[in-house]
Amino acid sequence: MNIDKSQLLLYAVTDRAWLGGHTLAEQVSDAIDGGATIVQLREKSMPRDELVAEAREIRALCHSRGIPFIINDDAELARLVGADGVHVGLDDLDIAAAREIIGEKGIIGASAHSVEEARAAERAGADYLGVGAVFGSSTKTNARPLALETLRDITAAVSIPVVAIGGVTRSNLPRLADSGIAGAALVSAIFAAADIKAECQALRKILEGIVK
Repeated sequence: MNIDKSQLLLYAVTDRAWLGGHTLAEQVSDAIDGGATIVQLREKSMPRDELVAEAREIRALCHSRGIPFIINDDAELARLVGADGVHVGLDDLDIAAAREIIGEKGIIGASAHSVEEARAAERAGADYLGVGAVFGSSTKTNARPLALETLRDITAAVSIPVVAIGGVTRSNLPRLADSGIAGAALVSAIFAAADIKAECQALRKILEGIVK
């Protein structure tokens, strides 16, 4: 396993929808200042040259603060810009192919929605799992809520860390107590906040109280 469980506590997943006059790097910096422990760059429609430049900027920022930097879906981009790893969904590049691209020391996260998918991802070599959508999702309209019982079953079924994702906010985060998660991944709860640093500080405090 190429990532420590503690590095997954507060997982910030970027979204440019709420820049509000700021740069993404400024927002990511605020998130890290507030206690984010890992950052994933998720861009779906940016031109390639702009995406490469942005990824390099965010990678440098994360590495200067000593936290892992993950690219969503694109293992080739992760290798190109020197990211620490890649997160792949069920419909994206398979884990074995991602491993060939980023190497044995790269971090691979994989999405899972059931015990069967979780076990398969672990067998394939995933370093951690993103499991959800635990409370639905504001960024993926087709995401169905995942029962908390299923989340607990997944964390009990695998030995790699599990991160809860999907509609997680400060108000519902305490409901994930005793679920076995290593942390939670948040998108709008962080990047749509009026004060990203303060929001991350509050989120991290809650997570530190519920993650064993």
